[in-house]
Amino acid sequence: MDMTNRRPVPGPLSAATTVVGVIGDPVAHSLSPLLHNTAFAVMGLDWVSVGFPVGVGRAGQALSGATALGVRGLSVTMPHKDAAASLVQSLSPLAELLGAVNCVVERDGGWHGENTDGPGFVAALRHTGAFDPEGRRCLVVGAGGAARAVVAGLAGAGAAEVVVVNRSADRAATAAGAAGPAGRVGEESDAATAELVVNATPLGMGPTAAGTGDWPVRPDLLHPGQVVVDLVYHPRVTPWMAAAEAQGAQVANGIGMLVHQAALQLWAWTGHEVPVQAMWEAAQTPGPP
Repeated sequence: MDMTNRRPVPGPLSAATTVVGVIGDPVAHSLSPLLHNTAFAVMGLDWVSVGFPVGVGRAGQALSGATALGVRGLSVTMPHKDAAASLVQSLSPLAELLGAVNCVVERDGGWHGENTDGPGFVAALRHTGAFDPEGRRCLVVGAGGAARAVVAGLAGAGAAEVVVVNRSADRAATAAGAAGPAGRVGEESDAATAELVVNATPLGMGPTAAGTGDWPVRPDLLHPGQVVVDLVYHPRVTPWMAAAEAQGAQVANGIGMLVHQAALQLWAWTGHEVPVQAMWEAAQTPGPP
């Protein structure tokens, strides 16, 4: 299907349409339904993905309601990833390690929890040819769920070292532990010798430009030969990305991770080959908000 000038859309919905969705708060901005529905259209599946706004503390109710309604699977985003891990009936080894779930799949009448964030991040790096983590020195800023997933993903891909930088040393140590022997707690200055530098914090999100002192890593520590990734994708080019590019680094935002983690979710739900390239194209040209 030619994706150059138009995006595939699902066919007519019916009482037989299989429903999946994304739960979070907020969720109206999420690109996940766009990515899922683009894939369903290309795959020729009578499926649809929608967003479900679910407030803090209501993940359990959402999962129970989804079960009652016959929803086949859910993408789980903030603030429910940790809660979902304690609510599902089974967990993948990676989701258990991280204590966080970003995807639930209906299995034998219950929910099975997966975490596709880290593998999705690594797949995005490799898809673009930007970076292969095997044997490389990596640094991750942050210690939340996204950071832990990226740390584990890099270690699983064979990174020689995964350094975690965070204001809280205890949280940094917990995140670094997700990398096993390759992980350690570091300082901002370690960015100068890293081959990959990742911002896994919300710094730079939204329309407000970061000011001096708000950088995940000082731009003067960045240089040519590095790959710098900001998991933020709104705006598409964050102030930190622009500053890193001005220093000569190769930069990318979080769109690639979003696409590839969604592709892994689709495979878990459907068992079908997923049209990743069509999803990439849809994510790059999402149309009017």
